[in-house]
Amino acid sequence: MRKEVVILGLVLLIVIVGAVIGSNYYRTSVQKESVVSNTNNTNSGKPKVSPEVLIRPDSPSLGPADAKVTIVEFLDPECEACAAFGPTVKKIMSENEGKMRLVVRYMPFHPSSMKAAHLLEAAGEEGKFWQTLELIFRKQGEWGEVHGAPLGAAKPDVEKVFEGFAKELGLDVNKVVAAMRDGRYTAKVERDRKDGQTLGVRRTPTFFVNGRELARFSEADLRALIAEEMAK
Repeated sequence: MRKEVVILGLVLLIVIVGAVIGSNYYRTSVQKESVVSNTNNTNSGKPKVSPEVLIRPDSPSLGPADAKVTIVEFLDPECEACAAFGPTVKKIMSENEGKMRLVVRYMPFHPSSMKAAHLLEAAGEEGKFWQTLELIFRKQGEWGEVHGAPLGAAKPDVEKVFEGFAKELGLDVNKVVAAMRDGRYTAKVERDRKDGQTLGVRRTPTFFVNGRELARFSEADLRALIAEEMAK
């Protein structure tokens, strides 16, 4: 009887020790897996992408080239979400003046996006890219495709509208019109489109912060990803 009790006690001891070891192993394994899976991949941003197609030497940019944080925005000038988010981007840049750089890439999805890109590029040659971008966003309803517009509504003459914008901005109107009609910047815009497709851009706006794509489009997530990069 005593021998059976001793054997039973040893069996229970072995079971308990095995359970403790197994629990520790499981906990350690899960923690390691969690650490690995979270490396360079937070709720705000995805892993970094290759820089070769992210920024081109002639891409419009604002802010110092050696800024700690560089935001690359793939936008469509006719995109309503891009226009609505424009003031937010401007505010974030203003709050981080001297510490951030903004780079714009074109990703045209809408009918008049190409002409708008030509207006922007022509304005850029006269040093007025950012003023022009702000204007065409603010007056997007005068020339762009508007969701919820009545069926059969008259479409604006985009070239005429952009001529008016060029005059308002003090641009060389003849050069702007010639650029739109000759397709002077088509190759550049198409290159941006191709780069965007290579990077997996499927919607606008799409943001990359120091090469990390913003996982969720919101001001809070963009600010969180910027803060992460600033803290490095």
